[in-house]
Amino acid sequence: MSTAAAQPVPDNMAERLRACTACHGKEGRATSDGYYPRIAGKPAGYLYNQLVNFRDGRRRNPMMTYLVSNLPDAYLRDIAAHFADQHPPYAPPVPTAASTTVLERGRELTTRGDAAKNIPACAACHGDALTGVTPAVPGLVGLPRDYINSQFGAWQIGARHAAAPDCMADITRRMSNEDISAVAAYLASRPVPPNAAPANATPRKPPLDCGSITSVPGKR
Repeated sequence: MSTAAAQPVPDNMAERLRACTACHGKEGRATSDGYYPRIAGKPAGYLYNQLVNFRDGRRRNPMMTYLVSNLPDAYLRDIAAHFADQHPPYAPPVPTAASTTVLERGRELTTRGDAAKNIPACAACHGDALTGVTPAVPGLVGLPRDYINSQFGAWQIGARHAAAPDCMADITRRMSNEDISAVAAYLASRPVPPNAAPANATPRKPPLDCGSITSVPGKR
């Protein structure tokens, strides 16, 4: 039997957040399970808003709600800042079985939108490179197809919503199931650009007045 004294556990954010990385992967880089997204490198404002949404019931996930239900805003900001500062490499995209027609429809919606349905391009808010925009718009590349599909579904049924005005919920309800599948397939097929990072917000007014964009630390 060893008589060596037990080593104390370091008191740092990486150790405190092992409950997060158990599902979201080392440093928040995601795992092979398509329903746990990458949180590493996401804008801190976005991560903070989502933690608040889980805590306050605007997003429904029993495990996430349990983990953050008693945490104050200040600690949620610390968690968001920690993962926003992590930049592990991205895994390559999983090969897709989607047809050329489906991928082209996804590319059209992602880059240009559909004016007839009043659906704006994903790139209009999420950045030309789809890597997100500071302080609170997440990147879309590097996410699994299953996760993207599941989040569209959550917005459709009200299991996920943001502070009003809830742009993503409104946009998603204008999309057909075929549109959603096409966007998810296209986004999941895209390689992540080298040194990907959220773009800096420009002084211009964003194309949509979204509660999820304006509800960031210091603006709640």
